[in-house]
Amino acid sequence: MKAFDKYHKWVDWSEEDQVYIGRCPDLITGIHGDDPVALYGELCAVVEDVIRHFNAEGRPLPQPRVRPMREVA
Repeated sequence: MKAFDKYHKWVDWSEEDQVYIGRCPDLITGIHGDDPVALYGELCAVVEDVIRHFNAEGRPLPQPRVRPMREVA
């Protein structure tokens, strides 16, 4: 598994901002856009860039902590 695959990424709609927000809270605060599919692609590219930056600087990546919910009550 690549480091990229360990980090949870998602896109959701923000009623408050009236825009889609792409999130990967373990690595970045978020990005926004009007097209959810395009935004997810951009989010993945940003996450890969962040990982490359950490690696280039010799810094350890943060532990992935955010996980999708597995059970619904």
